[in-house]
Amino acid sequence: MEVDRSSFHWQLPRMLRALAKAHFVAVDFELSGIQSKTIHRAKGVDKHQGRKQTLQQRYEEVKEAAEKYQILQVGLTIVIQDEQTGKYIARPYNFFLNPILEEKLDIERIFSYQSGAVEFLLGHKFNMGASFTKGVAYLSREEEATAMEIEVAKRDRFAIPDIHLRSDEVESLTFVRRVREEIEKWKSRKTPHPEYINIAPEGHAITHFTERGLNGYQKRLVHQLVRAEHPDLVSISRAGFIQIMKYDEKREDAIKQQKMEAFKEKVTRQVGLRWVVEGMCGGSLDNLNPIMFAKGIEGKPVWIDLRELKRAHEEVKENLKNKRAVLVGHNLFMDLINFYKCFFGQLPDTVEEFQAIIHKLFPLIIDTKYMVTHNNSNPNPRSSLEELDADLHKEPVPVIELHPEHPNYKDMVHAHEAGYDSFTTAKVLIRLSAKLEAAGYYTHVVESEEEGWHTPPEEGGVLINLASDSDYGESSSKKHTPSSHHPTSHRVCLTEVTNLAPAAATMPKSKKAKKPKKPKKETTKPKSAFAHFGMFDLLEELNMDGADKGVDFEDMEDDNEETPLLAAAPNPDGWKIAAPPALKSLGECDQHVSQFMPVWKSDFWNVYGNKLRVNGTVEGICDLTGGVPRR
Repeated sequence: MEVDRSSFHWQLPRMLRALAKAHFVAVDFELSGIQSKTIHRAKGVDKHQGRKQTLQQRYEEVKEAAEKYQILQVGLTIVIQDEQTGKYIARPYNFFLNPILEEKLDIERIFSYQSGAVEFLLGHKFNMGASFTKGVAYLSREEEATAMEIEVAKRDRFAIPDIHLRSDEVESLTFVRRVREEIEKWKSRKTPHPEYINIAPEGHAITHFTERGLNGYQKRLVHQLVRAEHPDLVSISRAGFIQIMKYDEKREDAIKQQKMEAFKEKVTRQVGLRWVVEGMCGGSLDNLNPIMFAKGIEGKPVWIDLRELKRAHEEVKENLKNKRAVLVGHNLFMDLINFYKCFFGQLPDTVEEFQAIIHKLFPLIIDTKYMVTHNNSNPNPRSSLEELDADLHKEPVPVIELHPEHPNYKDMVHAHEAGYDSFTTAKVLIRLSAKLEAAGYYTHVVESEEEGWHTPPEEGGVLINLASDSDYGESSSKKHTPSSHHPTSHRVCLTEVTNLAPAAATMPKSKKAKKPKKPKKETTKPKSAFAHFGMFDLLEELNMDGADKGVDFEDMEDDNEETPLLAAAPNPDGWKIAAPPALKSLGECDQHVSQFMPVWKSDFWNVYGNKLRVNGTVEGICDLTGGVPRR
């Protein structure tokens, strides 16, 4: 469903109600630019010199881009699990974001565009002008706090710095002297009337007076004079003049409160799409006035039962107060960094700080890119969003349906439209997780109750190939060595794998395991670095010969291409573990796929949850929990 600035307030309460019942929310973003290594090398600042980056270095690079560019389009798909019908009901939304701020907020926002990103988006028929003509407003938490601080400071009459006039500023000194005399003359009047005095340009009472009135500088001098010399008076700015009257604390407080309420209403409107984000992460909705909802789909005011509207809003607020949406995306690392900068504020300096902050906001985050590449010994796994959706689309269960009010993506493909890609991500998560659980192709480690569950290391694993007609042949798995943090022995559970027998450790150290055959290179046109799955996703989608002109892979590739993928790891007793028998591809296994995906409390998500795939880095993943398993 396309939601623009006119229909947003009509749709907002419906989105919040859906979030209160959501099983998870899938997201996708289209950006005005991404990090570019080419620019850094041109400036001679490439510190990595072809080596793999650390996760911290990659984070700094993406952070720099997120602070320069912005999100142009947001896709949200709210998915509800219907226990009665055994189906998943999806509500996809597509929003353009308007980067322009309301002028009266007194804050600025600088935004920019990257030529390569614009070229890519235009090539996919992206409407670059839609952000400005029909985009939904947004305001980050940090921007809102800054705007409120500025407004509060403006209401403090003693917080404004004084203007110091020099002796040679004759005209200004003459003006101040005249104002002082007029005020003294008015204060010394013998009658109670008039109750106020208007300070205007000299001669303003003359019938042929044609001046426009006091300018801003002159008004400020009048305010300063009253503040400094007449604390019993108050000056009020009018069109072209200043009105001075006796100070009434009760009246002034009421005026100040009225102005603050009007300002808060402006801020509430500008917060825009962030209200949905606050509903996702359990943020405060206290300042969201339900009167804003009294608009039709075209943005025009409509008659509505205000009492019922407020009652329903309070109910939704209560339901969302302690709820954190399960956040889902494909290749999420870059998206999450841009998401936080857009809706929350300044990014921290270290990736560890970022992991802690984002995990607190969303305790469970799932990267479908990580899911399909975890424990995958395939040298070039099919992991793009489109390929995964095509492979999984044929599965009869789980059943996924679009809500009747969201028919846009039923029969048409809208690739690289954020709403459509978020819907595709939601479908992939549901079908992939159900299929992986049914096949048992995830590795879990059984330990004592005191130790809880421990997520296994990244090395080793099993083949997860969704395509039954895969070009890749057999695959093997490594045995995990016990963790020093968990003294109990691991029982690694793998479907279709027989018990491993220890092999005699007679193999020469210099002898390398046989490498699997490489698949035939496809002749498909290389994809752009600005595709929705991001620049670094291309590591597994394109040939690694640097043929793609739009992307420089030099320091993203593996440093050691000769490292055997299936090399045996030593066990605690010094034995080498033989490679297990070949696994069937996931598409070939006899299995019973459940009508529902694994429940969130399942140990399945201790393996696949809160880990983001970050290709081209030493670590390979970003663990949002810091290695601590979910409880």
